[in-house]
This record gives sequence, C-alpha cells and structure tokens, in this order.
Amino acid sequence: MTDSSRSKPIWSYAFRPFFLGMAAHALLSLVLWVFVLHGRGPDFLPVNAVYWHGHEMLVGFGMAAVAGFTLTAVATWTGRPPVSGGLLVLLVLSWLSGRLALLFAGILPAGLVASVDSVFPLLLMVLLGREVVMAGNRRNLPIVFIMFLLAAFNALYHAGRLGWISLNVDAERLGLYLLIHLLLLLITVISGRIVPNFTANWLRSRGVEKLPVTGGLIERLVLPVTLLTGLYLSLAPHSLVTSGLALTAAVLHFLRVMRWRGLATAREPLLFVLHLAYCWLPLGYFLSGAAILGWGVPATAAMHSLTVGGATFMILAISSRVSLAHTGRQLYATRLTVAAYCLMLLAATVRVLSPFGSAYLTLIDTAAVFWVLSFAIFLWVYFPILTGEAVGENSA
Repeated sequence: MTDSSRSKPIWSYAFRPFFLGMAAHALLSLVLWVFVLHGRGPDFLPVNAVYWHGHEMLVGFGMAAVAGFTLTAVATWTGRPPVSGGLLVLLVLSWLSGRLALLFAGILPAGLVASVDSVFPLLLMVLLGREVVMAGNRRNLPIVFIMFLLAAFNALYHAGRLGWISLNVDAERLGLYLLIHLLLLLITVISGRIVPNFTANWLRSRGVEKLPVTGGLIERLVLPVTLLTGLYLSLAPHSLVTSGLALTAAVLHFLRVMRWRGLATAREPLLFVLHLAYCWLPLGYFLSGAAILGWGVPATAAMHSLTVGGATFMILAISSRVSLAHTGRQLYATRLTVAAYCLMLLAATVRVLSPFGSAYLTLIDTAAVFWVLSFAIFLWVYFPILTGEAVGENSA
C-alpha cells in the first residue's frame, strides 16, 4: 500500500470510492429519471432517455459495484496488494468522466461520448486482468473474460448510437440487454462463491452441523442455463425456446438457494439479506418465462424483478457487508442498515407490481422514493466507514 493510500484511506481499496460513487449515482440518476418520466427532464440528456436510464443503471451503477467488489476481492484471491493510490484514482476518474459524458450526451458529439465512456470498462478489465495474470490465478480468468464482455457490450451500445451497425437490429437495446444478463451471470457466479460460504461459517460458529449444500448437478447446470437464458432473452425475447430456458433457470436458481439454508440465518440480517436478494433471481426468470407465454405478466415486471430485485438488492447487500469486513468492523447490521434493506425490498416489490395496476406512474414514483431513501441511508451509514481509517483490514 502506498503512502498516499495510507494518508487517504478512501484510495486504499477499490470498494471505498466505488461503493460511495455507485450509491450517490444510483440516488441522483434515479431522481433525474423521475423528472424525465414526468416530462421535466433536461434538454442535455440523449434523445432516447429510456436507453440512457438503462445504460446508467448498468454501467454507471452496476459496473461501479462490480469494480469495487472485484478489485477488492482479487487481492484476496491472488494474495497481491490491492489496486490503490494513483491507479485507483485514475479508474474512478474514468468512471466519473463516463457518467458526465452520458449525462450531456444530448449536446455532445456521439463519438466523444462513446470514447470517454469506453475508457472505464476497458481500464477495469486491464487492471483486473493484470492482477489475475501476474498471480497466475487461472481460476479467476473467467471473471476477466466477463469484464471483457462488459466492455464489448458497452461498445455495442455506443455503436448503435453512432449508427455503425446496419443490420436489422436495435444495437443500443441489444447492448443493454446483453449487459443486464451478463451482470446477472456475474452475480450468479459471485453469489455461489460467497453466500453458502458465509452461511456455513456463521452456522459453524453457532455449533450447527447442518450446513449449506453446494456442488452437484444443480451447480453444474445453473451457470450455463443462466448464460443461455440471458442470450435468448436478449436475441430472441419472444421465442418459446426462450420461455423454456427462463423457466428452467427459475427452477435451478430456486433449488440452488434453497440448499443454502437461508432461513437458518433469519436472526442475522447482514447474512439473511443475501439469501433474500438472491430469491429475486428465480422469481425474475419465472416472470420472464410467464411473460413470453402470455400468462398475464408484463415484460417490464419480469425485467425489474431481475434488475431491481436480483441485481440492485444483491449489490446493496454485498456492499454493506464488504464495507464492514474490509475495514475490520463487526459484521453487524445496524437498524438503519436493516431499514435500507427493507426500503430496497419495497422498491423492488412496488416496481415489479407497478405495471399490473392503473396508477402506473404513481407506483413508479413510490418505488423511486423507496430506492432513493435506501441509498441515502447507505450513504449516511457508510460514508464515515468508507472514508475513515480501518480498524484492521480484513477479508470479506
């Protein structure tokens, strides 16, 4: 760790600036999105504000969380020093520059916006790949490949905006949907590593002998089926094959999380919330299959079950735990942290239910209020933790 990162704790680990940045961005960008929905959005946003919203939730929010977690975890996986100091500052600046470029995409040249926004995912891939390769850590090469795909799909989105793809395809939409499902695949991978492990450690500490079950046929199938489902939902969203894959993915994710003994952790909110957040994945894939089969489920309800529930809720759950563990603090969820979890649960529930009612916009506004309050609480509780000195750097 450099002298600079010692004197400025926020630059000592990637989770510190990126968890703060993702929370602030999630809060501010959603407030702006609500103004857009009410016809009061600023003129400097891109013409297709719906795609801007999707992109910023994925690259602005989701990839910030990915950067914070993976660059922190890779130090544990490889035994190498964490990415910190000047390199980390550069990465954060590239992320922030991308957000500003997208914010003013309505008045800036599309090529400039694409160039500026592409730097962050590419730099993240390079930094993560450097750590994995220099440590000879082949087990985590697939995660580096996922980072490459995130950068590629973001480039696809911008290629669509620039009109570089003349095929009969909405490249912007395709890029966004591929980003969504790649993020869900990454969450599937990371959750499978940490949730049963954390649960087993907690149960052992209480003398419980019945531990989470991992491995077996379910574990061998869940990743390839999730990958195929994401590809089909992106490329053939109305196909019966897609519905079959989505329903299969729902069953596999449900059986997977049921083997992790989540109910046994109900007294420990910081751990139980990981199981609760994961449950949105089987629900989201079930709703996706149901929407295709015409079972009265709007496609937007299925999508937001996966994105607000499965992705955002899990990101909030992991970020709060990692922030405590890697600053050496007690793994304990305060009442305010539990309130943030409850508000995000409400945000996901209301957003998924909103297309079913007549008061669609009112319900979206309500979900947005819950979302904003959840991240506001996260910032209030975790700002001093993420910017202050560590009690003793720890492994999450």
